[in-house]
This record gives sequence, structure tokens and C-alpha cells, in this order.
Amino acid sequence: MSSGQQVLIKLRKMIIAGELEGGSRIAEIPTAEMLGVSRQPIRMAFRLLEQEGLLIKNPTRGYIVREISDQLVHDALEVRGVLEGLAAKTIAEQGLTEEQKNILYECIEQTEKLFDGKNEFDDEELEKYHHYNVIFHDTIIQGAKNVALMQALAKNNQLPMASAQAITYDQTRALSEYRRLHYAHLQHCSIYDALMNRQAGRAETLMREHSSVVILGETLRHILTDKT
Repeated sequence: MSSGQQVLIKLRKMIIAGELEGGSRIAEIPTAEMLGVSRQPIRMAFRLLEQEGLLIKNPTRGYIVREISDQLVHDALEVRGVLEGLAAKTIAEQGLTEEQKNILYECIEQTEKLFDGKNEFDDEELEKYHHYNVIFHDTIIQGAKNVALMQALAKNNQLPMASAQAITYDQTRALSEYRRLHYAHLQHCSIYDALMNRQAGRAETLMREHSSVVILGETLRHILTDKT
């Protein structure tokens, strides 16, 4: 995995976990010193995190860490699920083109190889997972050919954790995270099957449910905490 991708994932995790406090100012030089990297990957990560809604551009200099609530993340993912569900429904009704079939199948085939007899991802495997995950989602969204939907989704993607680009992976809980991503991969398989068979309602439902896999780990912890 490139140093830029590593920095991006690290900073994203720190913001979500509250290690970088919401409302605080964050700048390139001290952040680069903290992570032991050059300013270039920090600069790139800041721009991407701004696009994801995790950082807010400071009018004077640097960025402000966005204050994130569980409700904001939940709402953003719910809207993403509705929009991507509509895209899946639309493309199922239209029927996949041969090119779309091949692209989605390639994503599933290549991602399946990453889960061959392992219990965690290294950096390179995580980057490959991220690569094919983005292609899978983009193929369905663009395939719907709905400009209003794409614009609404692009706007929603600016909220915390709403974008398919915003992948998280906590190395301190590697096995749990590995299982979460494997579950997401199996959801992709079901979505692909629904699209292939032109099951529009099923494709929409599966895609809407799929959006919540981002917070599956948190959901599990809440369930276990409430039970005890």
C-alpha cells in the first residue's frame, strides 16, 4: 500500500475514534511529524478527508476536524443506501450490459481471491479490496444513467463515512474487521446475482442493507453491550 493510502486510513481512523478531537485545528507540518512522514502524503490525505466530510477547510489556513456524531453517520449511510438501492433497482430493470457483467464479475472474482485461507488483510490486500469495492459501486451507480441520482450521491458522499471510498480497517481488531469485509463481499455476490437475474426489488433491498456494513462492528458492540 502506498504511503499516501496508509496515512489516509490512519487519519480517518483517528478522526472517527475521536483521537483527533472535533473542532480542533489540524495542519500539515505537525501532522507529518506526528506520523513520521513527509508533508506530501499528509497534503493528499487532507484533501481526500475534506471530500469525505471529515475535515473542513479553514478560511485562513489548514483544516478543522469535523465534529462527528453517530446520528450523522447513520443518516448519511441511510441516504447512501436509498440512493444506491435506487441505482441497483434501475440497472436491474434495464438489464446489465455485457461490459457491466464482466466488470462486476471481475470485481467479485478478484476480491474472492483475497479471502483464500486467511484471517486478516495486509496493506496490499486492503488496497486491492478497496480498489475493487469502488469499481463495483461505481459500475452500478453510473449504470443507472440517472444524473440527479449521481449528483445527490456525490453531495451525500461529502458527509462522514458516506462514500464507498471511505474504507476503514482497524488493525487492533484485525479478525473482526476481516470478517466484516468478507460479509460485505458476500453481499456484493448477492447483489450481483440479483442484477444478473433482473430481480429489481431484491437488488434494491440488498443494496440498501449493504450500506450499513460500514458500521457493522459498532452495531455488534452495541448489541453485546446492551445484552450484558
